[in-house]
Amino acid sequence: MKSYSRFSRSENHVIVIGGGPAGMMAALAAREAGATVTLWERNDNLGKKLSITGKGRCNITNNAPTDELIKNLPGNGAFLYSAFSRFPAQATMDFFTELGVELKTERGRRVFPLSDSARQVVDSLCSRLQEANVNVLYRRRAARLLTEKDRIVGAEDTRGEKQSAAAVVLATGGASYPATGSSGDGYKLASAAGHTIIDPRPALAPLETNETWPGELTGLSLKNVRLSAFYSGKAVGREFGELLFTHFGLSGPIVLSLSRTITALPNGGAGTELALDIKPALSMEQLDKRLLKEVEVGSRKHIINALAGLSPAALLPLLLRLADIPPDRYAHQLSRTERARLPALLKALPLTVKSPRPLAEAIVTAGGINVKEVDPKTMASKKLHGLYFAGELLDVDGFTGGYNLQAAWASGYIAGQSAAGKLGQMFL
Repeated sequence: MKSYSRFSRSENHVIVIGGGPAGMMAALAAREAGATVTLWERNDNLGKKLSITGKGRCNITNNAPTDELIKNLPGNGAFLYSAFSRFPAQATMDFFTELGVELKTERGRRVFPLSDSARQVVDSLCSRLQEANVNVLYRRRAARLLTEKDRIVGAEDTRGEKQSAAAVVLATGGASYPATGSSGDGYKLASAAGHTIIDPRPALAPLETNETWPGELTGLSLKNVRLSAFYSGKAVGREFGELLFTHFGLSGPIVLSLSRTITALPNGGAGTELALDIKPALSMEQLDKRLLKEVEVGSRKHIINALAGLSPAALLPLLLRLADIPPDRYAHQLSRTERARLPALLKALPLTVKSPRPLAEAIVTAGGINVKEVDPKTMASKKLHGLYFAGELLDVDGFTGGYNLQAAWASGYIAGQSAAGKLGQMFL
């Protein structure tokens, strides 16, 4: 093996550490730009986390313009302005189309593979890596970066094996889903190189509630509902879409999106009040009129049967209990006061956030390498020559909808091209 000291840039060997979306893109970008590339992956296969994204469907990107992409990455999205300008959503779509992955665009401009298979996305990337002669080393976990004076000269793994390189791209992911390999190794490596690490925290995470009744509805999914959040009496966010009840509280797309705002509040958002609008298409007055009609039509039925069409069957007993209405009471016996409680619950079913689920269960990690210490045009470290960063390892995060993966593809592309010394040469 070559000595890893006194390494000349002309040898142009790039090590990419991490075989997730950012790492695979970085490896391909560096290879297409002319570098010899070795990709280190600590697992037995690449794209382990990518293969389970989007409930196994993989929301590849969001077909939005750069300004909108940045808007939906509230965690330092502006840092990626240059990356998105060079590798926008359309570039991602063209890239996967070239790989043979047919795409479709759904509500909110979310882009998925036509097959609804994240596995197809991973397989297409693996095939491209093989065709490009990227050397993939599995079960290779980085222990430290090798340096000489103020620059990178290689990397060493946990077995003590060293490999020389002109540049290293760190793309080890965040700290969520550690079983997929995102265990925070990149933070340690970057910190040892002199970088500041913003404390990682869950960004897109399910929420635990003080109330235990959601556990009674575990598995129930509500579509086209609105969830609003209030902290210290002030509205802090609102989302419309799908919600899922769990044994600990709430999950689903709108909960994950709101959690990005809630977890940034003091104490991780504990005490945030939630209001679930189960009938957002109806005003309180319209809902009251409908309720009155249902009661009149089913006046001789038990109230739980008379109101069967008003909410999902699994939810109605809970609503009646919270409204303090016996389910076996006949509809015509319902008092005006009791009737008024139901529209109020349907329009603003109250819940209180206890805490987000642990970081290990978060979809995306907030925090990471301080972007002020990274060149946004090249993804290069400002602390150590030859070191580059990509993906979730950076302190950049956004909402659901393909924004986080687009950040991974774009930062990976820029980091790979830069590490190869050929930024500006498109490979698509």
